Amino acid sequence: MSHAGIPLHYFLIVSTIMFFVGVYGFLTRKNLITMLMSIELILNSVNINFVAFNRYLYPDGLHGQFFSIFIIAVAACEAAVAIAIIINIYRRFRTISVEDVSEMKF
Repeated sequence: MSHAGIPLHYFLIVSTIMFFVGVYGFLTRKNLITMLMSIELILNSVNINFVAFNRYLYPDGLHGQFFSIFIIAVAACEAAVAIAIIINIYRRFRTISVEDVSEMKF
């Protein structure tokens, strides 16, 4: 079933690869910025799924695009808050390594 010439499973393969690269990066990296980028990869893979399934299941609807825009807005807010937290952690401990920041005291 192909509307635009690109089969659905191509989108699913790209999305799956992006998702698992994000999970791998989040679980294996010790740098807070790299972990934040991994979370963004995971959210973008979900966006690809929403848009692809919407295109192939409901070509006249925009539900997948609305969900994607909502996820992008939530990801932008999450990134802003996370970067603010990372800046404060760096000011306090002079590092952004997860292993060096083990206590959350004032």
